[in-house]
Amino acid sequence: MQEVISGIPLVNYIYISAALFGIGALGVMVRRNAIVLFMCIELMLNAVNLLLVAFSSYLGDTSGQVFVFFIMAVAAAEVAVGLAILIMIYRNANTTDTEVLNQLKW
Repeated sequence: MQEVISGIPLVNYIYISAALFGIGALGVMVRRNAIVLFMCIELMLNAVNLLLVAFSSYLGDTSGQVFVFFIMAVAAAEVAVGLAILIMIYRNANTTDTEVLNQLKW
């Protein structure tokens, strides 16, 4: 018997979430632009959010959706602080390339 949420099997949510998380993880490992790294981290967080909501809906428990709310709040704060730091670094180094930023002496 296949578990179904709103007509869509639960396994489809797992596959999509795993694909999104894999794309995000690959982007973090491969890309060097700091803005793209932030976007890949956000993609990974959204993959986890999708999985939490899917399992929460399947089990009939709202605790997964509460976790998603807190993850989104933390992610918004992380982006705000991260972009502020990135703007300061760009003003000083004129680049967002992480390879160049690793060589800076502050």
